[in-house]
Amino acid sequence: MISSETINDYLSRLASRQPTPGGGAAAALHAAQGAALVAMVARYTTGPKYEQHAALVARITSAADHLIIEALRLADADEHAFQSVIDSYKLPSETEQLKATKAAAIRDALFQAAHTPAQLIKVSGEVVDLATELFDVANPNVISDVAAAADAARAAATTARVNIDINVVAIKDTAARTRLADQTDGLEDKVVLAADSLVKRVRERILS
Repeated sequence: MISSETINDYLSRLASRQPTPGGGAAAALHAAQGAALVAMVARYTTGPKYEQHAALVARITSAADHLIIEALRLADADEHAFQSVIDSYKLPSETEQLKATKAAAIRDALFQAAHTPAQLIKVSGEVVDLATELFDVANPNVISDVAAAADAARAAATTARVNIDINVVAIKDTAARTRLADQTDGLEDKVVLAADSLVKRVRERILS
């Protein structure tokens, strides 16, 4: 599992000539790092100087910690989902019944492979939302990490979008494609706009 292996082991597998892990898992780790950066900035925004913001900071810290766990879960889920796609294409198809079974397995596997990055886009948006909330009260000594968190979440969202697209185009079931479109269309654009806006605000504060 990605969530329990070393960074070197994960990167070695990512760099190897094997189908998993791939871009979807990498996207999830972008989101996990973004959430971790939010949690770190929040933990530096504590003590007497920030006492008036203690409740807000505590909520953000807890939420960011939860998003780290969720993003890692999605990294593992993405690897599993894509492996299921590969396995479904290897199913036998010598008879009409086997062909039907294989087609259904492929459809379901592709849907799940697209659904996992759809969930990741939502997580990425939550990371940016938390970073944005934290911006106004954050310890100025680590304010650059608010931008780093937003950029990591941005990368997660845009990468997840591409992974959705490549799976959706292979789904022949129109109803299934429509369901996915309804869940995801436009979401990554909102994350990108919010992340870009936050990074701009951070840079303006640093350079002012």
